[in-house]
Amino acid sequence: MITALDKNTALVLIDLQKGVVGLTLAHPVADILANSAKLVAAFRKAGLPIVIVNVNPAGAAWLKARKEPAAGPPRPHQADWIEITPEIKTEPGDIFITKQTWGAFYETQLDQELKKIGVTGIVLAGVSTSAGVEGTARQASERAYNITFAKDAMTDMVAEAHERSLKYIFPRIGEIGDTEDVIKQLAVLS
Repeated sequence: MITALDKNTALVLIDLQKGVVGLTLAHPVADILANSAKLVAAFRKAGLPIVIVNVNPAGAAWLKARKEPAAGPPRPHQADWIEITPEIKTEPGDIFITKQTWGAFYETQLDQELKKIGVTGIVLAGVSTSAGVEGTARQASERAYNITFAKDAMTDMVAEAHERSLKYIFPRIGEIGDTEDVIKQLAVLS
């Protein structure tokens, strides 16, 4: 349940890019993108910052680390793999972050950009719930941001992983609601 949003809250959208939303996902991607677009419109109306995060793992050190072998050969990425999907209308004043790992704070300027404009809370949405969203949420929690999760504006490649994040991890570090709950809280700030 969302009890409040900070007066200085930013919307942080994780990996709503062509290559990621084109994967097989647990929930219909059209719904996730529609709800994310509603959040963008509401944050613009409220005059609050919007952060657009994409992932480009090319050359990332963690890819060379020891781990279980992948299920199949690596897939080559299309040239537009990292481009934000057209359903998410970005503007030049948005904050754009490209990450190489799961979390959007690691070795990026995200924390500095948010602190520069006085952000104390974030609303998180995107793909995938158990990786990019959860990784960013954990890093945001370590930096003492108040975190809100828009559960109907996120999904995962594995339904069980999505549900586990929502049930076990997110309630420990933030508040959970749906897109309409977030929009109602934004109206209270006006």
